Amino acid sequence: MRYYRLEPEVAGGFGEDTIIDRSSGKMVVEKLHYELDGWLGDDLLESTPCFIASERLAREIATSQLTGVYFDSAKVTQSDQFKELYPNREIPMFVWMKVKGKAGRDDFGIAPGLTLVVSERAYDLLKTFGVSHAVVRPLEKG
Repeated sequence: MRYYRLEPEVAGGFGEDTIIDRSSGKMVVEKLHYELDGWLGDDLLESTPCFIASERLAREIATSQLTGVYFDSAKVTQSDQFKELYPNREIPMFVWMKVKGKAGRDDFGIAPGLTLVVSERAYDLLKTFGVSHAVVRPLEKG
């Protein structure tokens, strides 16, 4: 099976209610608050090392029994900049997509450098929902 490095749209960043634990020397996000500054419309967004997915995409991933990922709640808000630029823009509900799989083995995994890796099967599903603003490259073996 083919695998791809996928860098989703970055439509914002961590909001003030995000809780990060750095005590282990790694950045571990314990509570995610994603604040949108802009949004081009993709159903999968990133703020390294976290990903959020629209609820409809999350449901489809779960229904398709793709491996290496589970979902949790996240607070998603709009910044003042977003509200100014898009005063009437409706955004879907988003959830925190937690990736726990092994890159190159599961449908979702994290490669060194905190890059999301998806299987061809997962990528095919993501394309039907819209990841047109993501950077996608084949995962090179070795």
